[in-house]
Amino acid sequence: MKAEPCTYAIFGATGNLSRIKLMPALYHLDAANRLPEGTRILAIGRRPWDQQKWLEEARQMIQAKAPGDFDETVFQRFSARLYYHQGDIKQAQCYTELVDTLNRENQFPKNIAFYLSISPADFGTVMEMLSTNRLFDEEHGWRRVIIEKPFGYDLDSAQALQKRISRYLTEQQIYRIDHYLGKGTVQNVLVFRFANVMLEPLWNRNYIDHIQITHSEDIGIGSRADYYDNAGAMRDMLQSHLLQLLTLVAMEPPVSMDAESLRDEKVKVLKSIRPIPREAVHGHAFRAQYTKGRIGGEQVGGYLQEDGIPANSMTETYAAIKLYIDNWRWRGVPFYLRTGKRMAKAQSTISICFRHPPLQFFRGTEVQCMNPNWVLLGIQPEECIRIEMTVKEPGLEMRTRSTSLDASFRQQNEKPIDAYEDLLLDVLKGDRSLFLRFDEVEYAWRIVDPILQTWAIERDYIATYPAGSWGPEDSRRLFDKESQSWRSSLTPECN
Repeated sequence: MKAEPCTYAIFGATGNLSRIKLMPALYHLDAANRLPEGTRILAIGRRPWDQQKWLEEARQMIQAKAPGDFDETVFQRFSARLYYHQGDIKQAQCYTELVDTLNRENQFPKNIAFYLSISPADFGTVMEMLSTNRLFDEEHGWRRVIIEKPFGYDLDSAQALQKRISRYLTEQQIYRIDHYLGKGTVQNVLVFRFANVMLEPLWNRNYIDHIQITHSEDIGIGSRADYYDNAGAMRDMLQSHLLQLLTLVAMEPPVSMDAESLRDEKVKVLKSIRPIPREAVHGHAFRAQYTKGRIGGEQVGGYLQEDGIPANSMTETYAAIKLYIDNWRWRGVPFYLRTGKRMAKAQSTISICFRHPPLQFFRGTEVQCMNPNWVLLGIQPEECIRIEMTVKEPGLEMRTRSTSLDASFRQQNEKPIDAYEDLLLDVLKGDRSLFLRFDEVEYAWRIVDPILQTWAIERDYIATYPAGSWGPEDSRRLFDKESQSWRSSLTPECN
C-alpha cells in the first residue's frame, strides 16, 4: 500500500495527546521522508491562536519530546505543512468556517483524515456537524476518521456510540486506534509465531501450562484524576490493550496478513473466551488500590491522597483477571492478565510458561532450580524475545541452571519508533490491520462487563497494595496451581 497525500485535520490539537504524541510522531515521519509530498496538518482548537503562535507551540511540542533529535532544517520543512483553525467544536460556525478553510484552492489535499483527539462525549456532536457540512462526502477524495479509546464506557454505551457513528460513516472509514498495536514488539509477536516453525507445534494446550500478560506502571495518575477515577484500571488498560495482546498470542494463523483476515482471527479468539458469570467474578478477577510507599527511593502518596480523588473512592488502580479460551488449541490453559499503577517497575511483558517434562530425570542430582521453560516477550521498555531453558553448569558435578536464549531484535544504538508514527502512516496507506473493528470492541466489553458490574455494587471493600510493590499478594488466589505465580522479570528466576 502506498501512502497518499492528505489533510490531517486534528480535533483537540492543543491538548495533551497532540502535544506528547501526535505532533512529535508527524515530525519524525517527515524527518524520515515518510510523509507524502503535499500532506498538510490542520490543527483545530479553541485557543485564539494565530498561525505564528501555532508554529511556536508546535516547535515546543517537538523539542520537548525529542530534544536531541530536533533538526531546524526538518522543522522548517515540517512547519510549511502546519495550519491552525480556531473554533469551538460544539458550535456550528466552527464547521462552516472549516469548510471554507479546506476549500482554499490547492492549499489542502482532498483526501482528509479527521483525528478525534477529544472527549468521547463529543464524538457524536463532531460527527453530526462534519456530516451536516458534507465533510464526509467522498466525491473528490477519501475520508477517514481516527477515534481514540475509550470506545464507550461499557457494552451498552459502546453499542450506542457505534449506532450513532454508523449514521455518518461506513466501517471502512473508521480507524479505532489502540496505540499498543503500533509497538514494534507487539507486531513482532505475529512474526515470531508465524515466520518460525520451531515453536508452532508446541503452541497449544499440550505443552503450555499458562500464559501471563502484564502491564505495570511506576507512575500514578498525574493530572488525569477526573478521567481515571471514572474509568479505573480495568477500563483504562485491560479491556483494550491487554485483551489485544491476548488475541495476538492466541489467534490461529490468518488466511493472509490483510486487515480483515487478521481481525477475523482476533475476533474468533475473543468469541471463544469463556464468559465469567457474576457469581464467579471473585474467582476470576481481583482489584486493588495503591497506598503510600516508596518508588525509586522517594516517598509517594496513596491513590486517595491524589489531587481530585474522593476520599471514599473505590476505583481500582490494579486489576487482574483469569481467562480461558474454549477452543481446540487452548482449552484448559489459563491466561492471567494484570495491570497496575505505582508498581515496582514500568514494563509490559508476555510470559509463556511451558509444562514440565513428563518425567524428571534429574530430581536426584544437585539441581539448583528445576524451572519450566519460558518464552518471554518484552514489549516495553525492553524490547526483546527470550527463551528460557535448563542447561548443565560447567564442572564435574551434575548441576543445572536456567539460562536464556536472547532473540532481541533491536540493536543497541537503534532508536525505537513511537507507535503513533506507524499508525499515523497506516492511515495514509488505508491499512486497517492495526486498528480495531467494532466487533473486536464489542466482544472485549462482553468479557469485562460482568466484572465491572459486580465491582460497581460492591462498595464496602477494596484490597490495597503499597506503592513500589508488585501488587497485592492476595491476587495469587487467581492461580489454578500452587506452582504458578506472577512473573515479574525478564531474567531467569529460581522457584
